Amino acid sequence: VASPHRATVRTFFGQDYIDFGPDQVFLQCAPVSWDGLTLEMWPALLHGGTCVLAPGQSPEPAAIAALVTAHGVTTVWLSAGLFAVMADTHPEVFHTLRQVMTGGEAPSVAHLLRVRRDFPHLRIVHGYGPVESMVFTNCHQVTADDEGRTVVPVGTPLANTQVYVLDEHLQPVPVGVVGELYVSGGGLAHGYRHRPDLTAERFTAHPYGPPGARMYRTGDLVRWRADGELEFAGRADG
Repeated sequence: VASPHRATVRTFFGQDYIDFGPDQVFLQCAPVSWDGLTLEMWPALLHGGTCVLAPGQSPEPAAIAALVTAHGVTTVWLSAGLFAVMADTHPEVFHTLRQVMTGGEAPSVAHLLRVRRDFPHLRIVHGYGPVESMVFTNCHQVTADDEGRTVVPVGTPLANTQVYVLDEHLQPVPVGVVGELYVSGGGLAHGYRHRPDLTAERFTAHPYGPPGARMYRTGDLVRWRADGELEFAGRADG
């Protein structure tokens, strides 16, 4: 995926899903070939913070816990699966953290809510987004309002990001009705390197934007909730 510099700027400037202040210490432990790396490195580099580099390419729970303690890490990105493992095996790590971003797959609601209850000072952000739109398009902050839910929403769009829930005719669907998610805005990639056929298939003309605008067809099924947040409902390809 070939992404422009503006996509990075869109993701880490003018946003409020986490605090990007210079006092934040980020832990970089994701494989460098994965887009999760951007959530760990660019916020520190762009906002004068600190980035702690974990050795190796495989994030081990015990090593993560040790690095957080040793270096005063304040902010981490944990895939949904790794978040659950950390909550079960090293819950003490959340005591000193200020912010946790999680996503990449459907999270365990029970683990999210348990950590929120046990560490009420902690900002827990459930993020959603494909690499074709620079990691995040939507974010939801986990709060007491999520108690009792069986699904945690993927939230509302980031600034300078537009999302559309459309039917097979590219028409918007009503609130509560499942449709396919399309994304446009400043985070959009150029396309797939050396794959003009796939680029043309997934990056389509934007029927609701200005001339020449494009949107990305995610293949994800979602529905609008009555509160204006999106809820993930599966994949269009099954």
